[in-house]
Amino acid sequence: MHHSLLFFLCLLFGVFMLVMLAQRVKIAYPIFLVLAGLGISMIPGIPKVTIDPEIIFLIFLPPLLYEAAWYTSWNDFWKWKRPISLLAFGLVFFTSLIVAFVSSSIIPDFSLAMGFLLGGIISPPDAVAAATVLKGMPVPKRVLTILEGESLVNDASSLIVFKFALAAILTGTFSFQEATGQFFLVAGMGIVVGIVGAHVFYAVHRFLPTTPAIDAALTVMTPYLLFLVAEHYHFSGVMAVVSGGLFMSYRAHEVFRTGSTRLNMLGVWTTMIFVMNAFVFIIIGLQLPDIIAGLGGYSVAEAVKYALIISGIIIVLRILWVYPAAFVPRWLSARVRKDPSPGWKGPLIIGWAGMRGVVSLATALSIPLLTTYGTDFPHRNLIVFITFVVILITLVVQGLTLPLIIKLIKLEEIDHVVRGDEQQAGIQLRLDTIALDHVHKKHTGELADNELLLFYKENIKLRMENTQMQLNSAECSQMKAAEVKKYQKVLMEVYALQRKELFKLRKEKFFSDEEIRKAELQVDLNELKIHNSKHL
Repeated sequence: MHHSLLFFLCLLFGVFMLVMLAQRVKIAYPIFLVLAGLGISMIPGIPKVTIDPEIIFLIFLPPLLYEAAWYTSWNDFWKWKRPISLLAFGLVFFTSLIVAFVSSSIIPDFSLAMGFLLGGIISPPDAVAAATVLKGMPVPKRVLTILEGESLVNDASSLIVFKFALAAILTGTFSFQEATGQFFLVAGMGIVVGIVGAHVFYAVHRFLPTTPAIDAALTVMTPYLLFLVAEHYHFSGVMAVVSGGLFMSYRAHEVFRTGSTRLNMLGVWTTMIFVMNAFVFIIIGLQLPDIIAGLGGYSVAEAVKYALIISGIIIVLRILWVYPAAFVPRWLSARVRKDPSPGWKGPLIIGWAGMRGVVSLATALSIPLLTTYGTDFPHRNLIVFITFVVILITLVVQGLTLPLIIKLIKLEEIDHVVRGDEQQAGIQLRLDTIALDHVHKKHTGELADNELLLFYKENIKLRMENTQMQLNSAECSQMKAAEVKKYQKVLMEVYALQRKELFKLRKEKFFSDEEIRKAELQVDLNELKIHNSKHL
């Protein structure tokens, strides 16, 4: 036990060092960690690292999906629901279908059901890899939204394909009508479980006397409980977590009403998600020796040949899919043509950003060792190896070349999107206006007697840090305690009104959710300064 813990801590420390090195050499850390894991696995004497797929599905997947849903703009998600659905459902099914027929034709004794099993495993791209590679790149807002939205729900569709194919292999029977009905039932009821569960946690956060620490702990529990409840009733745990995350994110202003709560949650989730992402990507690389050892009757060269063919197919299929998905609806619908044309550059980036990741590997490893008849599961080791190679090829080749392609084609914004700094200026103007109105309507009579309020009123359009510094300065400490207390009370009222105004801005859909969150964070910081000054 002690040796295992020591190895885990050393591995985690090594991961942190590698992430810093990846930032130094300007390579997306998922790619760097997979390559580093490969290198480490080849060092003689390194302990064998095995991964339990249940750990990925139960420990890592729920919070990763929940965090992604939390930071997804519902307005943007709904606006681009058509291309998102075509990728998350249409492309997953299309990829699974083609992979099934190709793999069953080139691999001896590889049945069509086995091909659908492989297709379901390798069809969904990884959200973290794409987001990390594209971070800081000049990518249009529409492209980012579509990629983020796709990554939220494609795991659900691919896992459903996987489960149906696995059931067909184990039982020897398959009904297309039954599978179609089960798909809508599993996905739909997963959404219902997520919404109902999110309402329960919403009530707990809003109506019970929670503390910032309890709120943060509850947000960590939420995705796990949503996932477990849905899976217990054989519904989609992925859809439950995603729908619950979207709901809680949209209602966050109502349940997390203090700056200390929001900032505490931000620290907890930022650290947890970073550690999980970094750990799972290096684990992918460390799996190579164990996967090669399990090939059994297949030579490495033979397995690599199959894997390279299938890797090439899924890369080409995605590119072939995105262009018809982008333009055919425009030809058929006048309403779709109201949006600016995506051109050829945006779909190219979406098509090339199809890096696979840890969910595919965990799904492959979850294939049972034995069939219901007690015999070895056919081709299991080959499927795991092909999955590993597909992850490696797409992550390294596409991940390393994607930034270069973006620079070469000189990608530009295709929709009318107000620049971030302009949005911040507009948001701040609205917040300053609501603050000024409040001071005039509720506290006009106190302006003549309270110098702090007068100073605040005259400088309302400046950043509030100056007044907070005044509050904590030596000069301020000599003022009357009653004035300081009243000043703090007024500012807390202002911050509460500004949060309500930010919620109105989100409903108006003029400013992006990303810029509104930045403004909300600034209000949180201002409130936290008031809170901390009370304890000095």
